[in-house]
Amino acid sequence: MNNCPKCHQEVQSTQAICSNCGLVFAKYKLYHGDSSQNRETRPVRFSIERQANFFQRVVEDDAYRLSRTAFWGRCLLLPLFLIWSWLLIMPSIESNEIAASFLHKVNLPFHEAGHIVFRPFGAFITSLGGTLGQLLMPSVCMLVLWLKTRDPYGAALALWWVGENFLDISPYINDARAGRLPLLGGNTGEFSPYGFHDWTYLLTESGFLQHDHQLAKFSHVIGSLLMITALIGCGYLVMKQKQELANSTMDPQNHN
Repeated sequence: MNNCPKCHQEVQSTQAICSNCGLVFAKYKLYHGDSSQNRETRPVRFSIERQANFFQRVVEDDAYRLSRTAFWGRCLLLPLFLIWSWLLIMPSIESNEIAASFLHKVNLPFHEAGHIVFRPFGAFITSLGGTLGQLLMPSVCMLVLWLKTRDPYGAALALWWVGENFLDISPYINDARAGRLPLLGGNTGEFSPYGFHDWTYLLTESGFLQHDHQLAKFSHVIGSLLMITALIGCGYLVMKQKQELANSTMDPQNHN
C-alpha cells in the first residue's frame, strides 16, 4: 500500500488513479518525480548529479579543449602558479612581502581607479572603492574569459588573481591602527590626514577598528582559499583535456 501524494489516502500500488481525489499518478510522477523514493536521499543525488553535469558542461564548452598547444601551455603554467602561490601565501601579513610582487604594482592602478569610479556614492564608498576596484577587475576578467572567450582555464587563473588581491589588501587592513605602511606620496597613515588611509577610515567609521588584525587574517584566508580552489580547477581542466585529446579521433593538424 502507498499513500496518495495529494490527499494521502491509502491506495494500492497497482492503482493508476486515486479513488478519493482522482489524481492520476503517472502525470504526477512526470512533473514531480516518484514520491515513493526516499526524500532524504533524492536531494543529495540530485545535487551530485547537478554538480557533475555542471563540470561536464564547463569541459565541453572549453574552446581550447582539443588544442594541443593550449594543453601544453596549461601544463606549463600550472606548476609555475603552484610555486608562485606558495611564495605569496606563506609569508606573514605583518611582513607585507606581497607588496614586493609585481602584481602589487598591477593592482595599484585598479585600486586608485576604484576611488574615482565610486566617488559619486559618498566618502565611505569612495574609500572602499579602492579595494572594490582591485577585486572587480579580475572578477570581470574571469567572467569574460568564462562566458565570452570560453576559456575556463583562463577564468580559473583570473579567480586566482581575485584571491591574490585579497592577499594584497590584507596588510593594508592590518595596518589600520598602526598606520605604518607607506602610502602613495611617501607618507604613512600615522602622519596623514584622516581619511587618507582607506582602512583606518573605513574601520573607524564602521566601528570595527579594534578588529583590524582579525579582518586582515580573514582576508588572507579567503584569498588563499580562492587561489587554491582556482588551481584545483586548473588541474581538473588539464586532466579532462588530456582525456579529451586521447579520445579524439580528429586530425591533430586541425588542433594546432
